[in-house]
This record gives sequence, structure tokens and C-alpha cells, in this order.
Amino acid sequence: MNATTPILEITNLTKHFGGVTAVSNIDISVQQGQIASLIGPNGAGKTTLFNCVTGLEHPTEGSIKFQNRSIVGLRPDQIATIGMARTFQNIRLFSKLTVLDNVKIGRHCQSKKRLWGAISRNQKQRQEEAYITVQAFQQLSFVGLEEVRDQLAGNLSYGDQRRIEVARALAMGPTLLLLDEPAAGMNPQETQRLIELIHAIREQGITILLIEHDMKLVMQISDWVTVIAQGEKISAGKPEAVQNDTRVIKAYLGESYDAQT
Repeated sequence: MNATTPILEITNLTKHFGGVTAVSNIDISVQQGQIASLIGPNGAGKTTLFNCVTGLEHPTEGSIKFQNRSIVGLRPDQIATIGMARTFQNIRLFSKLTVLDNVKIGRHCQSKKRLWGAISRNQKQRQEEAYITVQAFQQLSFVGLEEVRDQLAGNLSYGDQRRIEVARALAMGPTLLLLDEPAAGMNPQETQRLIELIHAIREQGITILLIEHDMKLVMQISDWVTVIAQGEKISAGKPEAVQNDTRVIKAYLGESYDAQT
């Protein structure tokens, strides 16, 4: 993939659920190294789009290319294996497992061990398990949670649980990370730490596409913003252009929105 080829290219994406059209003819290109945001009102189709990209749903029409390869029809685990990871709007942790074990689960999706090796715990399998543990700990250190690695995930604060999810996704070794409302439920201090973390992830060479309702966060970190409403793309561009687009103000931000806040 050359420098001008998008890492993710969505073309004419349409998804029907029976007689309901969740997304219609949406085009999105995400360039390597970008922090790109997808915004819009509740029910606009943002998570449906994420689900199509990550294989949880199959589009009714259109194409999705990741690293110049079509991924339509691939399972979520197959897409994860080739370098895409995501978090979810609703936290999906194993609350009765330790923080470290939750992150190790992300790395296990890249595991090369086979059934017999896992049962017999042969030397090769034990070496790989040790490697997975090291990799998971490194990601916990990266998000600042190494000191709570042995605590149960369900005992941590909401903001820390969000960071566990990010660490688990990073443990998969992605080149593209999709974040679905990562700041939801966070207080201002937690949101600021999230902003710093997202920048640090990009500095690791990982491209980021996020859904977010916190407009201050979106405008602060995004290189490119796409806006959808009622399943259709209504605007795309640099943050300052999008926040002043009359279509976006009318459909999402509201007439009282202050671009300076």
C-alpha cells in the first residue's frame, strides 16, 4: 500500500434491516496515520457502519477495503487477524477476570497455537503464553494501568475500564483502531487522559477512527471529520470546516452551538 492509498476505503456502503435503511450510500476514506472521527445524532447509523467494517454485520451493498483488500464477507476474527481492532460503545470486559487476563484475551486472537498444544501445554505453547503475558503487560503499561494488573476488571472505575478495553484492542497489534464512543461516561479529567492516550496511540503508527459525541474532544484531536445523519453522509472535512457547516449545525450541533467552546 503506497502513501496515497487509504488504509480504509468505504464506498457506497448501504445496510438494510428489513424495510429500514440504517446507512445509505456512504463513502469514507481514512488515510494512514490519521485520527478520523465519525459524528452525528443518535440513530444516525454510526455503530451500524462500524459493525459492517468489523464484520459483525454484512453490508447490503457497497465495498469496504482495508489496506487495499476487500474485507466484505470476512468474519470479525479474520478482520482482526489482518490488523483491525475495535472497542464498543458498551463496555465488554470479563468483570471476574483480572485486568491482565482481559488484555491477554486480545493478544490470544493472534495466537498460533493449536488445540493439542493448548491441551498438553507443551513447551512451545508455554513459551507463547509467556510472550502473550509480556505483550499484554506492555499494553497495560502503555495505558497507565500496570499497577492494577492483578485486580478484577469489574472493580475498577468506569474510566479505567475504558482504558482496559483500549489496551486489549492494542494487544491485538492493529494498524487501524476503531473506538466507539471512548469518552462516554468519563469525567473531564478522564477525558483529558483519553485525549493524551489517543495522541500517544497515533504516535505508535496506528491509525484511529472514532465515533464520539464529545464535540470538544472531536475538534481537538481530529484530522478529518465525517458527519452522518439519518443514515446519510451530510458533510466531511477538517474539523473547523465541519463545525461551521450549516447542514451539520442544523442536523446535529444545533443553532445554539458555539464553535469556540
